[in-house]
Amino acid sequence: MLTELIEYGHKVRGLTLPKSAVPLHCMAIGAGYEQRFNEVYSWDGQQRGDAPFIVIQHTLEGEGRLDFAGTHYRLTPGQTMVLSLPHAHRYWLERGQHWQYFWMVLNGREALRLAREIIDAAGPVSTLPGPVIDRLAAACLILIDRPDITPGEASSATYAAMAALHDGVFAANAAPAQALPPAIARVVGHIEANLTKPLQVERLALIAEMSRAHFVRQFSQATGSSPSDFVLSRRIERIERLLLATDMSVGAIAGATGFADANYLAKTFRRKRGMPPLAWRRTQRLAVGA
Repeated sequence: MLTELIEYGHKVRGLTLPKSAVPLHCMAIGAGYEQRFNEVYSWDGQQRGDAPFIVIQHTLEGEGRLDFAGTHYRLTPGQTMVLSLPHAHRYWLERGQHWQYFWMVLNGREALRLAREIIDAAGPVSTLPGPVIDRLAAACLILIDRPDITPGEASSATYAAMAALHDGVFAANAAPAQALPPAIARVVGHIEANLTKPLQVERLALIAEMSRAHFVRQFSQATGSSPSDFVLSRRIERIERLLLATDMSVGAIAGATGFADANYLAKTFRRKRGMPPLAWRRTQRLAVGA
């Protein structure tokens, strides 16, 4: 299907589709297959409005650049970029270079949820298996080629693209779930039940009945993250749930998630999610209606 997209040729299409009486929560805004040669091409993830959306862009030839919250990437052939906006990033074409790629711009709360999980798990740039790229190309071709495309058809292609990304990032390397060692499971249960309280590594090591150094090694091996990173990820998840499900102030949420004050929470949340908590609440609530 990638070959068919390339043979189809360069095209860009914006989609303005009527809203359904029953909302579709995975929808395309536009798609395209383009090439850029020695020109000004730069997109700032904080200068593209407040409404949340997703960019999927797969490099076929040449090279692009991405600055993702201070981390730099070279976007070379075979790599797929996934971005959730608004966010602190910029991608661009270097002077004198060329870049050929196909892309899709998507929105809807389900698309945003999946994109956030993918970015959290794999970062914004992945090298995906050939069959996954074919599925992405097939979805792009439907979006740019099908005349009089209906909202249902556009949503189906969008779901197909997100499902392909899901399989490329998660399914190919999925390992059978393994039970945590009893001592580590005991610590995880304590963390989940006590997110409002201080959770120093020394205290967690006592609960596991291990020395601090041995506990950190065992916990990291069993869960895939350090104890402090694990605690922070659980706190960020709870912050997101409270931002979406309640109208609590940032200060009240700080007290409910173990942060010393609203400023510390806001600084940490922005570092992890690329925007302040209240801006994140606004964009995600807008997405619910998308």
